[in-house]
Amino acid sequence: MVSDYLKGNLDASFYQNSATLEGFKKQIRLKEHQFAKADREVLCNTLLKQYVDSGMLEKTSQGQIEKLRDSATFCITTGHQLNVATGPLYFIYKIIHAINLARQLSEQLPGFNFVPIYWMASEDHDFEEINHFYSSGKKYHWFS
Repeated sequence: MVSDYLKGNLDASFYQNSATLEGFKKQIRLKEHQFAKADREVLCNTLLKQYVDSGMLEKTSQGQIEKLRDSATFCITTGHQLNVATGPLYFIYKIIHAINLARQLSEQLPGFNFVPIYWMASEDHDFEEINHFYSSGKKYHWFS
């Protein structure tokens, strides 16, 4: 799947638009009227409260959250579910990629804001779900 993605041979059941500038423009047109102002307000107020409650609110984070109130703001989202086949460097690359993509799109598509979002899927699985992976038709299993 990754090879097909990199070659541009995208299976439409996995991707709505390609990861090109034109693909992002199409995605913006699909999503630009999807979220009501009230929903954006709830999102921003909830995120700000969570950051304040955790003691982690900084000017940079607050500025990014405030951008989400604007209907011209879109999220560049990445996430990670723990598994055996990748270490911590993999999700750091994913985070850096989302940040860089948000910056590039902000430069290339003036009039729109892009906020990088990282989501950690840390509570939706158990060890039996993540203790194995498949590669080239072979199963690799981690026994505790």
